[in-house]
Amino acid sequence: MKRRFLNKQWKSVRLGLAAAALAFCTLGVQAQDQSQHSNPNVRLGQKALLDGDFKAAAGHLQKALPSEANDPDVQYLLGYSQFHNGDYSKAIETFKKVIALDAKHTSAYYYKGKASNNLAVASGSKLTNAVKEQLLKTAIEDYSKAIAINANDAKLYQNRAIAYRDLGILTGTSGAANYDKTKAADAYGKAVTDYEKVLTYDASRKDIQTEVKKAKVYRDNLK
Repeated sequence: MKRRFLNKQWKSVRLGLAAAALAFCTLGVQAQDQSQHSNPNVRLGQKALLDGDFKAAAGHLQKALPSEANDPDVQYLLGYSQFHNGDYSKAIETFKKVIALDAKHTSAYYYKGKASNNLAVASGSKLTNAVKEQLLKTAIEDYSKAIAINANDAKLYQNRAIAYRDLGILTGTSGAANYDKTKAADAYGKAVTDYEKVLTYDASRKDIQTEVKKAKVYRDNLK
């Protein structure tokens, strides 16, 4: 029963940040239902998410473990909360658990990819370029796995394009320890391909049109 409840309540949340507000409003109405999760910490976590308090949500959902450790929906909500707290390393580990429990959990791949990308490009990061490069490659792999499950989600192509672009910037910076012109050119080319895929869903997107032009300029000006 609790699994059906979570699946129903959080289906919209899995669509990503753009749908989160709508999902929370929906949950506020559905909270009047008689259906309640049996774990009080999960209920408190859901309420905190409704209130936009991701720190409190993560705390409550963490307490729901290990009794709910085998429930991918509870693990997903924990990872989702950690991601929005900026705890990207923790979120990555949690989303790995979600995927181990549900190999076709598209949103877990999506947020795991975003978390890896965010770590790779964080300002002031002390990570080596080699580690950053691996994070970006992991992000690309996660988006690709999500696309293999759902090939019609424009945001997956857009975020993979961003990861490819960032990989191009990282490996195409002259003087960097991991500078590789061929690798950078390939990454920019794949970014262009993914951005152009996004335009097949909405050709009017000026932001994506601009990104295509920028990626081509970066690629063509590699030294």
